[in-house]
Amino acid sequence: MNESIKSYLETYIPERSLFFKELERFAMEHRVPIMEPDGIETLLQIMRIQNPKRILEIGTAIGYSALRMADAIKDAQIITLEMDEERIAQAENNIKRFNMENRVTVLQGNALELFDQVAEFGSFDAIFVDAAKGQYSKFFSMYKGLLTENGCIYTDNVLFKGLVAEENQTENKRLSSVAAKIKQFNQWLFEQKDFISVIIPVGDGLAVSKKI
Repeated sequence: MNESIKSYLETYIPERSLFFKELERFAMEHRVPIMEPDGIETLLQIMRIQNPKRILEIGTAIGYSALRMADAIKDAQIITLEMDEERIAQAENNIKRFNMENRVTVLQGNALELFDQVAEFGSFDAIFVDAAKGQYSKFFSMYKGLLTENGCIYTDNVLFKGLVAEENQTENKRLSSVAAKIKQFNQWLFEQKDFISVIIPVGDGLAVSKKI
């Protein structure tokens, strides 16, 4: 997206509360990856339209996106998965500070090993994937069976700094490797016959996949 257009659109991003601004500052200062402002606002707006009652999030970090979803979708229950103990402690503290303990539940562990625990909560209207990029297709395949009819899976970072569209990959081998994996995931995603998907060029790229 043209940078001037991006800057223009960002002037219309709704004002966040002081609490959320604090989390954004913390994330920036401690290099915690959270969704970019235009990306999360797009996600939240689509979710407001969908109005999911139960949301599964794969990748909690400090709880920012889970709390943004809980704040935007007033009746939603959110189950969020995280394997990093330090991040879990930070997320649970933030959830408590925002008085959301009764609506946001954190499960600790590798998402690829938590299916049985997650399944105990029943089905989900929405799944938000924002964790290990190289595991996206595995996350999608493992948890799609828990979606309700007409449910949606949202996947962040599918444009990965624009590198998925570059013919000549960056000299940074790690970034190049991740970009290649995301590119493979995107191709795989659009081959799934039980979903219809679209990539929205906001934030770092948001894929919206509706179950059909």
